[in-house]
Amino acid sequence: SLFHEILFIGVVIMAQFLALAGLGQSIAPMAIIAEDLDVPGNPGQQAWFAAAYSLTVGTFILISGRIGDIMGHKRIFIFGFFFLGTWSAFAGFSAYTHRPVFFDVCRGFQGIGAALLAPNALALLGRAYPPGIKKNIVFSLFGAMAPWGFVLGALFASLFAQYSWWPWAFFSYAIAAWLLAAFSLLVIPKSLAHDAQLAGSPSSSSSSSGKVHFDYTGSVLGVTGLVLVNIAFNNGPLYGWGTAHVYLVLIFGVLALVAFGWVETRAISPILPVKAMTSTVTYTMALVGIGWGSFGIWIYYSFRFLLELRGESPLAVSIEYLPAMICGLLAAGVTGFMLTHTPVAFTMMIAMVAFFLGQLITATQPVGQTYWAQMFVAILIMPFGMDMSFPAATIILSNHMPREHQGLAASLVNTMVNYSISIALGIAGTVEVAVNRKGADATPDDVMMGIRCAWWSGVVLAAVGVI
Repeated sequence: SLFHEILFIGVVIMAQFLALAGLGQSIAPMAIIAEDLDVPGNPGQQAWFAAAYSLTVGTFILISGRIGDIMGHKRIFIFGFFFLGTWSAFAGFSAYTHRPVFFDVCRGFQGIGAALLAPNALALLGRAYPPGIKKNIVFSLFGAMAPWGFVLGALFASLFAQYSWWPWAFFSYAIAAWLLAAFSLLVIPKSLAHDAQLAGSPSSSSSSSGKVHFDYTGSVLGVTGLVLVNIAFNNGPLYGWGTAHVYLVLIFGVLALVAFGWVETRAISPILPVKAMTSTVTYTMALVGIGWGSFGIWIYYSFRFLLELRGESPLAVSIEYLPAMICGLLAAGVTGFMLTHTPVAFTMMIAMVAFFLGQLITATQPVGQTYWAQMFVAILIMPFGMDMSFPAATIILSNHMPREHQGLAASLVNTMVNYSISIALGIAGTVEVAVNRKGADATPDDVMMGIRCAWWSGVVLAAVGVI
């Protein structure tokens, strides 16, 4: 029935909502959380609050999509909500430890929960709807949840942090995730509960005897390589790139990724099939990574700019981002129309232009300027980059891959979205530290110069995407 279909779409798109809310809940009140964890005034440590989450989301998504293809997307989707809620609760309890490392570890495991959700949510939608107008609309709604999730996650986290206790943001998030897990059991159709390998056509992941293979070696090497490279990029600004453990971790990470590539060309059932990486898929993935990496820099340093240099409260800053929610819905509607009336490549180009303009407008604003002059305009523009690039890329990959690899298609997009955010924060952090070397002794002008140069690194990334 129509009512059941609405409930199904609603519970599935909440996966995207919670994934971005998980990012926003640590960025808005980062200074308050840092005080409780005994790392105030330490941008390098605070960057890990967001980077640890994005790291594991981007790293484990590829595997979770493949697991969903084998074990069933509905089963992994529901478990993802439960896992996400459990580690969100642990993140809240980390306030008692006063240890930032424990909080970062909990954030990392929380990201694994989001990683289990995202590709399987998109795979459920990909299996439920054939290519067409309805599929484009549903995927656009899924993408529209990104700004809604981030802004409301930041808003409620700020409310708890300022007027109650910041761990309650994580406890309430956990309760919501657990309730959605229970609700998913009821509303996701039974026809989507079967394993994708059984529901779809035979694939290379199944032998002639019907046995389904999982690429354990490739999974370990891929995850290890991605994690080590990401840790190196985010620890570089914190400890310095000349520190032995930083560049050694980077070297081992690159070696693991090289080994991963070699294994994937020989695996019976690779988690990243070489045949799937066509020129269209590769080009689309590169654009997604560039655009969302630029967005990660924009959102993190915009919050720091408003909190530290303009002296606004976390709640006030979160409220200033509310227009992004409306623009997100508008962008979703425009995207749904464009995907049915214009080439998908044109939609991706508009998304890259939006990322570039939003970054450029933000990077050139002075500290003493009113919010309405440039920051407000940038907040209106950036959702178009988010909500145009995500559904466009997902539809391209979903339509270019067979039914049994819908989990992989969704995983590729989500991997680039989240992993690029974490890597880009490391790049921007390196730029910031190179410009502002004074640390705790930095003046507001020094801090502004570091933030502005970090923004300009995002401008360069977005410009590459446009070109």
